[in-house]
Order: sequence, then structure tokens, then C-alpha cells
Amino acid sequence: MVKTRNRYGVALAGVVLHLMIGGVYAWSVFTKPIAQQTGWKETAVSFAFSLAIFFLGMSAAFMGRLVEKFGPTVTGTISSICYGSGIALTGLAVQSHQLWLLYLAYGVIGGLGLGSGYVTPVSTIIRWFPDKRGLATGLAIMGFGFAALLTGPVAQHLMAVVGLANTFYVLGIFYFVVMVIAAQFIKKPRSHELPQAIAANAQRVSLTGQELTANQALKTRTFAFLWLMFFINITTGIGLVSAASPMAQNMTTMTAAAAAVMVGIIGLFNGFGRLAWATLSDYIGRPLTYSLIFVLDIVMLFILLFFKTPLIFALALCLLMSCYGAGFSVIPAYLGDVFGTKQLGAIHGYILTAWAAAGMVGPVLLSYTHQVLHNYYVTLVVFVIIDALAMLVSVMIQKDFVAHRAVKGVD
Repeated sequence: MVKTRNRYGVALAGVVLHLMIGGVYAWSVFTKPIAQQTGWKETAVSFAFSLAIFFLGMSAAFMGRLVEKFGPTVTGTISSICYGSGIALTGLAVQSHQLWLLYLAYGVIGGLGLGSGYVTPVSTIIRWFPDKRGLATGLAIMGFGFAALLTGPVAQHLMAVVGLANTFYVLGIFYFVVMVIAAQFIKKPRSHELPQAIAANAQRVSLTGQELTANQALKTRTFAFLWLMFFINITTGIGLVSAASPMAQNMTTMTAAAAAVMVGIIGLFNGFGRLAWATLSDYIGRPLTYSLIFVLDIVMLFILLFFKTPLIFALALCLLMSCYGAGFSVIPAYLGDVFGTKQLGAIHGYILTAWAAAGMVGPVLLSYTHQVLHNYYVTLVVFVIIDALAMLVSVMIQKDFVAHRAVKGVD
């Protein structure tokens, strides 16, 4: 008799994998210590993070195909090797004062580990939860958002006890061991492992009833629209998160200490937003959820522009960060609804190239306009305009689906 695996166990393994690679968001903890020990400029050290996010997005495109071809356990193992060794080699780069090695280790090798690790559990968990796609992806991707809250304090303690370079050696080994174990539990469901009632719900949440290949999906207008929406959502969110503290101090009377507390709180909203919005999407549908995300973005950006009260400003930023996190957790389920789960890992990988592009555009746009104009107002106005564009695109997609279902009903 073939043993039936528990789908919640697979989901837990995916959450653990994302908790490990999500430690990339704690890079700011290392920036100043690395700069002090090596003599490198903080901007040069920070670039390693941008490089890692770029390679995450770009590598996810082909790693998503490997998930479909070889299975999530293989790509999860690749991720554990790349990410673990990338972190460990970062310690060597710091110890030997080699900036090029920092970029290669953390940016390139670590980034490849991030890309392969990010796509590994998502499409697999969706297959296990066709009835709760939003909840499933929300749980996994929430792990990625919350990881910095765990990694930050641990890294601070390790640096105080074993030193900076040794911290990376310890973390690299720890990440490798935990991730390679978690990867062994991330498997696609076999035909008998989903009850008929659960499997039947997959069709209920489908918007098109189609099962497209990745190449077929790429040629559709809907994919282009979803890529644009995802890009705009991340551009706005990552731009704001990169300058949240100085922006709050510049535009309100908030102190540096209060701004630091605010940054920690918006991190919680980023994490919880991934689960809350994704779960909501199971009830109201992915198209409406994305439209609401952009409506809330626009309203909160206007509040940032016109309200100078620290509490209101901080609340607006928190809600904006929940929308930023929502973009990541809702998009995989959205793709599954539109294109089916036949090659969802590859399609999700392709859409993540928007993250690579936005990771470069958002922070650069905000820092450049602030450097030239000495304020954040112009950038916030730009964010309002592009979010309004994204909302219109979202509404257009909704209309396309309504028309599609009407034609299907006539047939």
C-alpha cells in the first residue's frame, strides 16, 4: 500500500525553506559592521543586497522550469547548496577584504539560491491546496517576509559572540542543513493523495478553465498585464521600504528612535499582509483583491503627501507595506487561476523577473529624486500615477474574465 503524505506537512516544509532564504531581508544588520571591518563604503556593501535580489528574480525564471522538469526536491536541494555556500563565502569575503568576492558570494551565488528556493515550494503547495490557493501561498510567502525578524536578533547575537566572519560561516552551515532537510519533504501530490472533493475545487477557483504551458502563457495579454501590475506593486513597496525611516523623519516630526520602531512595525505588516490578503483572495477572488490593493495604495500615498502627523503617517506606511507583501502572496494563486497548474512553477518564475527589475527601479528612483530635489513629494506623486495605471490594468483584466465567462456560458 502506497503511503499518503500529509499536505500540511508539505506546506510546513515550504514555510521552513522560505524562513531560511528570507534572511536576505536582514542584510541591513550586516551593512555597518562589514563597512567598519573592511573599510568599504556602506553603499558598496548595500549593493550586494540589490545584486542578490536581481539574481533572485532573474534566476527564478529558469529555476521555475527546473521545478517542473526535475521536481521541487531537486531545486530545493540546489537552493540549499547555493544559498548556504553563498552565505559562508560571504564570511570569507569579509575576512579576506575582497569586495568582488562579496558580490560573487552573496549577490550571485546567494541570489541563485534565493531564486531556486523561492519558486520551489510555491507551485507545489498550490497543487496540494487547489481549494485554498491563497491561504497556501500566503503561508509560504509569509515565512519569507517574517524571516528578517528572526535572523536580525540571531545575527546580532552571533556577531557579538563569535565575530562577524564566523557569523556567516555558522549561518551558512545552518541554512544548508535546515534547507536540505526541508527540501526532501517538498513533493508534488500523487493522483491518490488529494480527496476527490478537494481536487474538484480546483476547477471552481479557475478563472479560465485552461491549463497552459509556460510558453503559451507568456504569449497572452493577461500575462503582460499581470507582469506590469506586479512590477508596479513592488516598485512602490520596495522604494518606500528602502527609505521609510529618513522619509518619516523628513516629512513629519518623527524622531530617529521612533522611526526605527516604525520600521520594525511595518515589517510585521509586510509579513501579516502576505497571509491576510492572500486568504481574503480565496473568498473575493484574485482580480478584485489586486484592484483593492492598488486602491488602498493610492489612498495611503495621498495620506503620506498631505498628513504630517507621525501616527497617521506611520499607519499609512504600515498599510502600504501590507499591500506590498500582498503582491507576492496573491500573484502565484492568481497565475494558477488564470493559466492552471500544469507548469505553474515555470510561469511563476517568469513573473518574478518583475521583482528583479523593480528591485533596481524603486530604490534608485526614490533616492535619485530625493538627492536632486531634496524632498520625497515628486516620487510619491509618481507612485500615485503608476499605481493608478496598475489599478486600471487590474480592472481591464477583470472585464476580460467577465467577457470570457459570458462567452463560455453562451457556448
